[in-house]
Amino acid sequence: MGVCFFRTAASASRLMSTKPRAVAERTDVVFSMVSNTEALDAIARGPDGVLGGIRTSAVWVEMSTVSPAATRALAAEVAAAGAILLDAPVSGSAVTLDQGQLSFMVGGEAAALERVRAYLLAIGPTITHVGPVGLAVTMKIATNLGLAVQMLAFSEGILLAEKSGIPRATAVDVLSHSVIASPMVQYRSNMVFELPAEAWFDCNMMQKDMLLALELGRQLEVPLPTTAVTNEMLTAARGMGYAKEDFAVLFHTLAKMSGLKTL
Repeated sequence: MGVCFFRTAASASRLMSTKPRAVAERTDVVFSMVSNTEALDAIARGPDGVLGGIRTSAVWVEMSTVSPAATRALAAEVAAAGAILLDAPVSGSAVTLDQGQLSFMVGGEAAALERVRAYLLAIGPTITHVGPVGLAVTMKIATNLGLAVQMLAFSEGILLAEKSGIPRATAVDVLSHSVIASPMVQYRSNMVFELPAEAWFDCNMMQKDMLLALELGRQLEVPLPTTAVTNEMLTAARGMGYAKEDFAVLFHTLAKMSGLKTL
């Protein structure tokens, strides 16, 4: 049996209200997905944390996008408790979730992955084992930086066309059916006209991932120039009051800076 838990009682109220330790004590497979490294620490450690109750030989499937170093450190503590941690972030959005097309990147022991494969397949159809623990969240960070960079480039193309005299709707239609139209561009293209009432992935969360990418880039000596510029544009968006808006608000941030009508 597997159990999923949340960091706060409010988040968990529709499903359960028990503490992480109590959950871990009564299951052989634990799933977690929290907002950042600090939140992961909060659910993992302390008297009510998972580490205090995890069963011997249990598998902990950690789905958060957090620091790879923190993931590896936690995996070592889980191993010391006699259990196994897999990092297994998902790639997708509200659209791909509705379509049943979420995909998993998984890091850790292959045998442990086989034990939880059925659970993962119940969520999404694609599972890729990328290597040792910590590499799946690294891959997720590498994926997410591309989402924000693509959104900014898409926005630049639309605004350049618009200020040249091409209607915004025409520019969006052309670009979203062109060779640069990734799935993300296609399902966020309408956000240049109107943002969703509830963000799919807000600026705060996206900037957290960009900062994780920049940290990895420094550690690995990989220049990330477009990530750095996009990160600064996310800072500008937050400064304009868009912190809780979907990161597609990068378009509206750049539009304002271009002197064009927007939100």
